[in-house]
Amino acid sequence: MSDDYLIFTPDDVDLARSPLRRSIAEPTFVLGAFNPALTRLPSGDLLLMVRVAEALVTPVEGDHARAIRWTADGYVLDRHHVEGIDMADPRYFLVKGGAYPQMGLTSLSWLLPVELTPDGRAIVAVHYDRAIEPRAAYQDYGIEDPRISRIDGRYYMTACSCSAERHGTSLYTSDDGFGWRLEGLVLDHQNKDMLLFEGRPGGKFWALTRPLGELYFAYPEDAGFAGGPVIHLASSPDALHWKPCDQPGVRARRGSSSAMKVGGGTPPILTDAGWLMLYHGVEPREKVGVYRTFWALLDHDDPTTILRLEDSTPLIEANMALTDSIAHRLYLPTPVVFTTGIVDGDDDYIVASGEADLACRITHIPKSQFA
Repeated sequence: MSDDYLIFTPDDVDLARSPLRRSIAEPTFVLGAFNPALTRLPSGDLLLMVRVAEALVTPVEGDHARAIRWTADGYVLDRHHVEGIDMADPRYFLVKGGAYPQMGLTSLSWLLPVELTPDGRAIVAVHYDRAIEPRAAYQDYGIEDPRISRIDGRYYMTACSCSAERHGTSLYTSDDGFGWRLEGLVLDHQNKDMLLFEGRPGGKFWALTRPLGELYFAYPEDAGFAGGPVIHLASSPDALHWKPCDQPGVRARRGSSSAMKVGGGTPPILTDAGWLMLYHGVEPREKVGVYRTFWALLDHDDPTTILRLEDSTPLIEANMALTDSIAHRLYLPTPVVFTTGIVDGDDDYIVASGEADLACRITHIPKSQFA
């Protein structure tokens, strides 16, 4: 078997067991089963926490587009008049007018635990009975892009919670990787891609964050940085209350293939050389951009110190050959790989990514590649 393969695709999801079936009778389909968190269970098996984006087969009915929304009484369909929205992107629609940009999603995402063999090469079980769905008003448009870190024997999972109220980061905790407790919001509006270090430098919890905004100030022309979204760091005494670090983290360099933006990928793991972090860099191209995976090393004792930044040659790039069998499902205009999880595989690292916002990809990378 190859060391780079798709392990879970939209065709592997049984929608008859979707949590949406309790409330919505209209036909749906899996827009993507992708961007999975990855961790090792106490049994030695791997857990892939898959984001399932479920969309209506018929999103437009008459002169209205419909969006799925969670409520405490069940899932409902909201109606938006087509004359008031722009549906150019299959993932969302934009509301025309208004003082601030507003969007609605064409799908609702929930999380599906998929158990893999210890080497990540085969599926052991798909745990629909452990699926994680919205549980609060700040998640009423879905839960996206989870990351899992194991710290002092306990599992911590961050995920992006979407709602009209805010677009922030929620924290879940678990003692076994299957029974998850929602702790609540830990980062507020438009602060996402939060990844907890798999350890506690200086006795504190540390995390990568990536706040977004509508406006960024320009760097001096000779600074070498592109500006825009940056991977920042924050620390916490309890993983609930976070203090942003004063120093900036990983920034996109002007002229690089990450000039559009950068964001966290895998939770940083401790190596002999320092904290290894994989992150995504985006090259401007068409509407979405080209997503690639790069890596960096942070200092063992002071994670705000970047020891090495490899942003010239991608570690992982999108691979069209992997999606040949499901090419009819592709909907993005540009190549996208979005890396979200890493575990130790003895001589290599087992790395999980979302491929093309469509499927879950596993890549085995020799540890020698980071020497």
